[in-house]
Amino acid sequence: MTQTVQLPLWLFILILIFAAVTALSHFLLPSVRWFFRLRLERAVKRLNTRLKRPIEPFKLARRYDMIQRLIYDPEVTREIVAYAKNNNVPENVAFEKARHYAREIVPSFSAFAYFSFAIRLARLLANSVYRIRTAEGNDAVFDSIPKDATVVFVMNHRSNMDYVLVTYLAARDTSLSYAVGEWARVWPLSWLIKSLGAYFIRRTARTALYRKVLARYVQMATVGGVNQAFYPEGGLSLTGKLRPPKMGLLSYLVEGFDPEEGRDVVFVPVAINYDRVLEDRVLIAADQRGDRRFGARISVVVGFILRKLWQGLTFQETRFGTAAVAFGTPLSLRASGQGAEINALSVELMARIETAMPVLTVPLVCQALLQKDGLSQEALMDAVGKMMGQIPQANHIFDMDALEMEVTRGVQSLADRDIVVLKNDAWTIAEGETPVVQFYANSISQFIHADAATAS
Repeated sequence: MTQTVQLPLWLFILILIFAAVTALSHFLLPSVRWFFRLRLERAVKRLNTRLKRPIEPFKLARRYDMIQRLIYDPEVTREIVAYAKNNNVPENVAFEKARHYAREIVPSFSAFAYFSFAIRLARLLANSVYRIRTAEGNDAVFDSIPKDATVVFVMNHRSNMDYVLVTYLAARDTSLSYAVGEWARVWPLSWLIKSLGAYFIRRTARTALYRKVLARYVQMATVGGVNQAFYPEGGLSLTGKLRPPKMGLLSYLVEGFDPEEGRDVVFVPVAINYDRVLEDRVLIAADQRGDRRFGARISVVVGFILRKLWQGLTFQETRFGTAAVAFGTPLSLRASGQGAEINALSVELMARIETAMPVLTVPLVCQALLQKDGLSQEALMDAVGKMMGQIPQANHIFDMDALEMEVTRGVQSLADRDIVVLKNDAWTIAEGETPVVQFYANSISQFIHADAATAS
């Protein structure tokens, strides 16, 4: 026992490394993790005192624990057995498949990342690109929802900036868990998205087992009080109009809801509109081709960022007009009754989004020029004023007192992009730009009568 053992130096160093790693993993790291988790819990407790809807314990659960709970759920277990039988594979193989799906879906929410880094970034980005306006009734709508209900924001999808806007605007009230598509699975973006509480949804290759794992996660999160946000359209609008709703996530929420037990689920329709959609030409081109392949290149994105930085450094105007967010009338799932019809719910929610749509200057100018091209500045203001008179006051984002300034700014922003041109003191749609004008006009077409833009 006391004999000397000679070892090569490299082997001795290797043994020391393994010993150090073992000591760290078994003795030091658990203590360090406990120390930081305790500090995090205290920070979240302080944060919850200022949020209207505190962060629920479900969202703060360890990701590993959530994955284990999900894959051992009785409904998922039954689906694992069915998958193994239908695909003629061992049950342990099906179980690993379910584990893979769960790891792909379940986020790893970080309150620190969300309320320190993400919110500041969202605020900076949103205010550097747009003038942000909110409907006057938004606070009243949100405050009217029972405190013990799970809130689900149901939004129209105009731009990828939608995520930024709603995250920024909701930050003082609550944290949101987004359903995001496969575009967000690219590393390191995937790590950031998961840390912000978002969960991934596959658009294709969705087996029955995958759908069950996804459904049970959504249902568990809803019962746990996690406030969520999703786009019933399932993708960006290519025309500016609302798309027909897809009912996947909505069906999971309805199927997992028991009106006699637990929390109510309250859907908040959210209408988003822009004076300029950053991806407008990409979306219009995809619509004209009849596909959903978006041809934006990374060089275009980098060029856009560098251009914005240069404009900021040289004190130029960097914003693309106004972006507005308005909340519609909430819809209680409990009030809808047991066995609510999913198709009827989706149609009703889309109708409420359409009704709440904020009306901005550029869409109004585009509507006027589509109905009568070649309007003088005075005639254009008159046409926009007439349309404003038809639109409910709740949808107004600017007052009639600011009409002249808003119309001038709106038409000039279109002229700067060569979408409209001034000929013989009259504003005219530039050749080949009618689809762009139609794209913006479509966002408020539900409010406009055929003769609204007739100039005097």
